[in-house]
Amino acid sequence: MKFLFSDYALGAGVATDLVNTSALVRRSTGEMLVDPAALDRFLVEYEVPVDPADLGHGATEQDLEEVLALRRELRALLESDSEDQVVAGANALVSRASVGPSLERDADGRWQWYVTTDPQAPLAQQLAALIGTGLLGVLRTLRHERIRHCASPVCDGMFVDTSKAGRRRYCMPELCGNRLNVAKHRARRQSTPEPNGTTEASGTGRGAAGTAGSQDTPDLGTAERQPR
Repeated sequence: MKFLFSDYALGAGVATDLVNTSALVRRSTGEMLVDPAALDRFLVEYEVPVDPADLGHGATEQDLEEVLALRRELRALLESDSEDQVVAGANALVSRASVGPSLERDADGRWQWYVTTDPQAPLAQQLAALIGTGLLGVLRTLRHERIRHCASPVCDGMFVDTSKAGRRRYCMPELCGNRLNVAKHRARRQSTPEPNGTTEASGTGRGAAGTAGSQDTPDLGTAERQPR
């Protein structure tokens, strides 16, 4: 595997996607990486630049076990309050499969720094090198504050914010943000007085007789990509 050394958003995005595949985050659907086939689907769906075919096979049970161990390690690393500890951990991840940066021309003929991983390294080690490189780029360019917990009170997800503005709040905005907006809308609707002085929650007056149950909640945000 070879990737741009300067593209820290790539590794940081893979770190975010991987740490949020666990049952700790996906409470309604449970563990996402349930078998090697699910791991293969994860690599494709989240555009992880590690092709199991390059390893000579699809993901194996051993690959799955090692990736799950990497996920646990990554979660603990992201939760650390110590910037120095995160740097040390990220450096260790990079060293597992990286053979060092090299200066090469890109498709447009421009010189770029690339990181190359050992083609014989296991899948988890190649993922570790990619993630570690991304985290180091974030810490150097954007600082430790960009590693955050999801702002949703009902989510235990984490993410690395590589956005330009740095104002990301949710691990999966299309899911967590939309759910929170819907919950807030329902709370406001239940507490808003009806013309006769009652509220929908009271179940009396013009809003009674099943009105609340028969109305659909409007779409207040981007549709959920997948259930949790």
